[in-house]
Amino acid sequence: MQEQLIIIAQIIFADIILSGDNALIIGMAAAGVPPQYRKWAIFTGLALAALLRIIFAIIAAYLLNIPGILLLGGLLLLWVCWRFYGDLRENLGPKKEEISAPTAAEDNHESSLKSLRKALITITIADVSMSIDNVIAIAAIAREDTVMLVFGISLAILLMAIGATLIMKILTRFPILGYAGLLFLIYLSGTLLYEGTVDLLDLH
Repeated sequence: MQEQLIIIAQIIFADIILSGDNALIIGMAAAGVPPQYRKWAIFTGLALAALLRIIFAIIAAYLLNIPGILLLGGLLLLWVCWRFYGDLRENLGPKKEEISAPTAAEDNHESSLKSLRKALITITIADVSMSIDNVIAIAAIAREDTVMLVFGISLAILLMAIGATLIMKILTRFPILGYAGLLFLIYLSGTLLYEGTVDLLDLH
């Protein structure tokens, strides 16, 4: 019983840390799209994250044995950081002058769809990276306990849902804070790249 409580505590702690970065990514991406698409972006991001975590949980034992899997996750996350940097520059840069109403409406609609597509691509790539990280950590803690593994993944999804919505609201109100989020994601990328490199070097 005591051992199970320790495992549960470790999973909760890991989920709080590792789901926070996924929530940050989804929230940052959703904050960059027009208001009418934000809920859709968050819902899609969470659905993808949930699906990927389930898939990776099923093959967790194989993931743990793939050399350099964390290195791949770090490279994917680094690409996400570059995308976010471009989005932040675009969103915080000088605004274009207004044009005539019909043309503006068409351009705005096209621009909205384009920004939604960009956000969904960014979320998908980030979800792959972060889901690998999260599931490997939970699987390592839960070991062969399927119940604990399911608990950890379910909790991660719940934390992401709460966190992503809150982060999106904060970033839409204070867009400049996106740079703080970007710095945090760069730090995470570096951590994954370092751990993945160490794992590869340990094989030789």
